[in-house]
Amino acid sequence: MNATFLTPLLAQSDGSSGFFAALVVALVAILVVALIKTARIVPQRQAHIVERLGKYHRTMEAGFHITIPFIERVAYKHSLKEVAMDVPPQFCITKDNISIEIDGLLYMQVLDPKLASYGIDNYYFAATQLAQTTLRSEIGKLELDRTFEERDTINAQVITALDKASEPWGLKITRYEIANIKPPQSVQDALEKQMRAERERRATIALSEGQREAQINVAEGQKQEVIKQSEAKKLSQINEAEGKAREIELLANATAEGIIRIAHATQQPGGKDAVNLRIAEQYVIQFGNLAKETNTLILPQNLSDIGGAVAGLAKILDNSRQDGNSSIVPPPLR
Repeated sequence: MNATFLTPLLAQSDGSSGFFAALVVALVAILVVALIKTARIVPQRQAHIVERLGKYHRTMEAGFHITIPFIERVAYKHSLKEVAMDVPPQFCITKDNISIEIDGLLYMQVLDPKLASYGIDNYYFAATQLAQTTLRSEIGKLELDRTFEERDTINAQVITALDKASEPWGLKITRYEIANIKPPQSVQDALEKQMRAERERRATIALSEGQREAQINVAEGQKQEVIKQSEAKKLSQINEAEGKAREIELLANATAEGIIRIAHATQQPGGKDAVNLRIAEQYVIQFGNLAKETNTLILPQNLSDIGGAVAGLAKILDNSRQDGNSSIVPPPLR
């Protein structure tokens, strides 16, 4: 009887021990989970939003924090760094009704984690959509040619619109940059032809300007050359004229001096005979030269009377000496 009575008691004690062990394990697990939920470490440049019983309680910044398990929970985690987002490509219609494809980059930063958590559901999606709609509106105000020139203006307009709309979301739109503007292929071909024509026009203008400068330089060089040559010719003519004038002056002085000496010589004894002899010699010499220079010869009537001709010349010389009072003075030379 004792053995039969002790068997149920032993079985009951074994079941209580297993239940107690399971209860201890559960309590340890709950304690571990509670400790994990209680200790929070927030990394640098991040912010965690804590809710208590489903309601906003506080914002945890970088550092170590303690939360109440099962009552408080981290509902949102935000990065406070500047984030770059790719705005998907979209088709925009310009003012002159040309469809172009544009994509861009959007830079934003969370300034108020609470507003970013409760102000809007998904601020990334909202900012992207708002950037696209604002870009379409701005492109519609411009013609195709100006869209390439007004990138900075378009970027500024998009930033202004986004910054104003994102203020209730706790965001700061720092920059927006248009990455690519892709017009249709036909427009690209037309633009390529236009650019090629513009480059050819510039090359032609540059070539013509170079040729003009070259012609101007050549003309200027020729002008300077003519001026120098005329100045040199002028100086040469002046020097030649001065040389001729000096030559004439010296020749005149020498001739006058010779005449004076001849005049004085004729006044000396025998001078008249010497003059007559000299005249006779020159007469014969010149008559001989006349016969050499031409086939036609004109002979004087009294060719045989050479002495009479010499006597006539001597008489003329005597008359000239008597008129000058036996003194010959040469005129002054200029």
